[in-house]
Amino acid sequence: MIQRAAWDHRSEMEPLLRALAAPASARIRAWVLGAFPRGQSGIDYDHPAGDPGLFGPDSTTWRIHADFPGMLSGGLCALMLQTLHPLALAGVWDHSQFRTDLVGRLRRTTNFVAGTTYAGRSEAERLIAHVDRIHAQVSGVTPDGRPYRARDPQLLTWVHVTESYGFLEGFRRYSPVALPAGAGDAYYAEVRRIAERLGARDVPASETEVSQYFADIGKLLRFDERSREVLAVLARIRLPVPAANLSREVFLGAGAVLLPDWAASRLHLTRAQRAKARVSARALRAMAPLFRSALRDGVAQRACKRVGVDPAILERWP
Repeated sequence: MIQRAAWDHRSEMEPLLRALAAPASARIRAWVLGAFPRGQSGIDYDHPAGDPGLFGPDSTTWRIHADFPGMLSGGLCALMLQTLHPLALAGVWDHSQFRTDLVGRLRRTTNFVAGTTYAGRSEAERLIAHVDRIHAQVSGVTPDGRPYRARDPQLLTWVHVTESYGFLEGFRRYSPVALPAGAGDAYYAEVRRIAERLGARDVPASETEVSQYFADIGKLLRFDERSREVLAVLARIRLPVPAANLSREVFLGAGAVLLPDWAASRLHLTRAQRAKARVSARALRAMAPLFRSALRDGVAQRACKRVGVDPAILERWP
């Protein structure tokens, strides 16, 4: 009886809370759409009607990828992790403009993840083929003489695992929606489809397998001068939003908190840096409901409309 009364009271309060939060939500919406503008990617999320794409509305992936704070912080966590693999880092070093266009790289990654998650099947396959063609042009030799190529199945697996790990942990930490038991395993089992279509092999399909994967690959990882420079560029990234320095500190810190302990140690994060990151994580956690309120008409919601389901399903588990 007391629980029911508390629920009724919360339901009555929701319109008032939304009204009080409206100005902040409007500002957050403007910031996010300024940093990651819609309608410029050329991806069609509205057609064909009824097409569930590669995952569909009952998937764990649709729910996890709908949470903006978790996805952005998780993506930054993945970038930090990726600096530890010399061969993967060589491709970024030699074939990208990360020093001058890191925001552009984040936008392109965001568009790829969103499109392969929420667009129809043919559109998702088109995006995968496009990225594969780009990968075909990326190859070279590291300073110590080791050849690398972006189509290497092992490197594709590394990039995929670091990204999916970051996204899952970002949702787990910052989403207002609790992650139920078994959802992490379901997520890894689902999203490996994208990596496998790009050519990855032996992709971990559960949380246990991901933990074992990180343990096994540890001997190939290292933190060197290239790692330091990429992290320095990341630390100076200027998001095209108001209070850019503060926004950067919050999201970078919130991403650093998601790192596994072994990775934080390998990246030489100091005790002070870790404490500062925890403060950022608390700040993002407090702001997360505002992001959800501000971005209720994103590509995930458009995909729901395409397949004829209520977008409210994204806030509960099947």
